[in-house]
Formats: sequence, structure tokens, C-alpha cells
Amino acid sequence: MDIITDCANDSGQTDTLPQSIGLPTITHDARARLGTELRSLYAVLCDAEPITDTQVELLLRLRHRERDRLRVA
Repeated sequence: MDIITDCANDSGQTDTLPQSIGLPTITHDARARLGTELRSLYAVLCDAEPITDTQVELLLRLRHRERDRLRVA
């Protein structure tokens, strides 16, 4: 069952968030900080891994279709 919980963030503003009964709340600043950290971690991982041959083929097919659509238009 979901209920709406008001929680104050560090700047004093109140966020209205759906919370399941019994789950702790997290402040807006903490959510933003977690999001920033997770994005930076994933960015490092994505930059380190090469694109697979299957992904390259897919990109080439998409580029060819886009080019064909531009020629028709």
C-alpha cells in the first residue's frame, strides 16, 4: 500500500513523495548526490568498454535507413 509522505529536504523545502509503509525517506539532496555519483560511475564504465560488432552493425543499418529517408523526402 502506498501513502504520500511529506519530507523536508536540506534546504527546508518539502517534497511530497509516494512511500510504501515502513520504508525510510531520503532527502532531495541525498537523492541528487546519489544520482550524480551513480552517473559518474556508469560513465567511466561505458567509456572503458568498446562498442561490440553487433552494435556497430546496428548503427550502420540505422544510418543507412536515415540516409534513405532523406533521399526520398
